[in-house]
Parts: sequence; structure tokens; C-alpha cells
Amino acid sequence: MKIAGGCYCGAVRYEITSEAQASLQCHCRECQYISGGNPAALMIFPLEGFQLTSGEMKQFRRSDLERPVTRHFCENCGTGVASETPSRPGSIVIKVGTLDDPSIFAPAVAIFTCDKQDFHHIPEDITAFDKRPG
Repeated sequence: MKIAGGCYCGAVRYEITSEAQASLQCHCRECQYISGGNPAALMIFPLEGFQLTSGEMKQFRRSDLERPVTRHFCENCGTGVASETPSRPGSIVIKVGTLDDPSIFAPAVAIFTCDKQDFHHIPEDITAFDKRPG
């Protein structure tokens, strides 16, 4: 399976050649900040199967946190493309909106529902977790 995607302006392009490890909605406050208020639609893949095919991504990591997430984004248009978290070493978390075909996304779980807003929707057929599942 080969999955392709990129940023809004097209400067950053990537390919993924591995199977997804997870598909989820994240309702945490950090994802709400990054998304502009909604939960983040995310797919997680092995880092070894991810490769940039054009452009470069800038990184942002909060210096005030003990175990910060590294956020990767397009320097030109600002699109958040991916992130890496200490909670999932060796994996890359892809923002579903950057996929060329986002219809492949089907969330299996919703996490950090303790931060869910009343206007967020969680499909009835997926499992919801108050925090990150163990």
C-alpha cells in the first residue's frame, strides 16, 4: 500500500509505504489548539515507512514541557503535516487532512475525550477513552 499526501501549497510532499498502526480522533486541548477547535483526525504509521518526496518540514517543540511532541509543518503555508510523540517512538502521526485521499480514514477510537467540547462529534461505533488508552 502506498499513501501520498502533502501540504496546502504543495511545497511539502510525502509517501507512506507501511500499514497504519492506528486511526483515531484526538480531542485533547493541544490538538484543539492546533486544529483551530476541532478534534484532530490522525493516522499513525511506522516512521520507517514515511518519506518526504519534496520540500522540507520545519519543526516546533514546546520547551516548557518535559516530554514535548515534535510538530512538523510546511514553512511556506503553515500546514501541520505530522508529529512525533515520545509516547509512540518510531512512529509518525499524520494529519488526515494532508492525505491525497482522506477518505481512507476511518477512526477506530477517540482519545482524550475528557477535553471534548459539546460541538465535537464522536461516531457511535467507535470506542472512546477519557485519556490515552493503556
